[in-house]
Amino acid sequence: MTIDRERVVALDKARVWHPYTSMDEYAQGVDPIVVVRAEGPWLHDADGRAYLDANSSWWVASLGHNHPRLVAALARQARDNCHSALAGMTHPPAAELAEALCGVAPRGGPDGGGLEHVFFSDDGSTAVEVALKLSVQYWAQNGRPARTRFAALGEAFHGETIGATALGGVELFRRPFRGVLAECFHLPSPGDPSVSAERALEALERLLAREADTIACVVVEPMVQGAAGMWMHDAAYLRAARALCTRHDVFFVADEVFTGYGRTGPMWACQHAGVAPDLLCTAKGFSGGMLPMAATLATRRIHDGFLGGRERAFYYGHSFCGNPLGAAVALEVLRVYDEERVLERAAPKAARIAEAFAKMASLRGVARTRSLGMIGALDLAGDAGYLAGAGWRVYDEARRRGAYLRPLGNVIYVAPPLNIPDADLERLLAIVAESVAAVAGA
Repeated sequence: MTIDRERVVALDKARVWHPYTSMDEYAQGVDPIVVVRAEGPWLHDADGRAYLDANSSWWVASLGHNHPRLVAALARQARDNCHSALAGMTHPPAAELAEALCGVAPRGGPDGGGLEHVFFSDDGSTAVEVALKLSVQYWAQNGRPARTRFAALGEAFHGETIGATALGGVELFRRPFRGVLAECFHLPSPGDPSVSAERALEALERLLAREADTIACVVVEPMVQGAAGMWMHDAAYLRAARALCTRHDVFFVADEVFTGYGRTGPMWACQHAGVAPDLLCTAKGFSGGMLPMAATLATRRIHDGFLGGRERAFYYGHSFCGNPLGAAVALEVLRVYDEERVLERAAPKAARIAEAFAKMASLRGVARTRSLGMIGALDLAGDAGYLAGAGWRVYDEARRRGAYLRPLGNVIYVAPPLNIPDADLERLLAIVAESVAAVAGA
């Protein structure tokens, strides 16, 4: 099929409102990559060029693009049932997926158990929204109605709904909506380079001692705060935070939308600390980047707090809740992880990322580097924050060399598919180093 690139770009700039984009700058000065095909770690454009997808297309393509087993699962399910609602009926993909999810969920909760029930939604934002609503409604109808506030980390990012935006600590994203957001305490982050782990933990301890009777849940991105700039913290913080929430009987919510599905090493980032949350949110890699699909996993205690009559039910959901296509693909993702030993085979790739980014610390213009699992990140010296411009100069250099390397302000990072071929990973890491060096030496 021949693509009229000029027509596509003209229509795009005339009609499409892009996410996280200054549209006047985009319309006037951006020559976009026009993707016509994607396979494995590669994006192929209308000009015949190929680009390594350094961030798995916003962290979703954990198994690469168009994994043949996921495509086949989608086609099989499409022949039988593209969509039927979960209201008063069910279908095999949703039931089987819920059972499989509970089987791989982290264990080590307050009662020594794990997560036993699954509520489906459509993306990371709604998975978090579900967790917030479950928390507030649980306490409202189980004896503690004053628990209507939340706690999250500084520079947190948990999604785009109004509820999830309340948790967010990135001021640029919060500012336009400040007047309509729920109340949230923002704590010093253990991943902030200017904050000690002791200070971060002491702040949480003081907050819960003072406000536990008003807080419905504490929400964290375990081990890595992605949108903050790949801020990474120690597993000790998770263990202590879990223990504090248990002591004060406040729900501990793990937003594993980015960190889950092996991105940090184990299946779930919570497993670094050997703990399980009361609620776990998953999306992105959950469906292998194929379809918008998400889930919120809950303990039996939370689930049972909604029993006892119709007025206590969780009245929340959407038309595509538990969509059969998404559920079938998400179930196949779990099978691929198991049968293709994705986590085991990613371990040496993660070691190579760590080695490469440690070496980049010596490059001129690099302030610091870090890595965890299949994530490598570095900070460029100079202005910080989401609007810093140096990262975009690195983006331009990387694009010329054949990689899509979208920065987070002055933070350059990679989060490639967990199964990226070794040769492609080496090429990507070389492009990162060359692009950073080119900008620093300019």
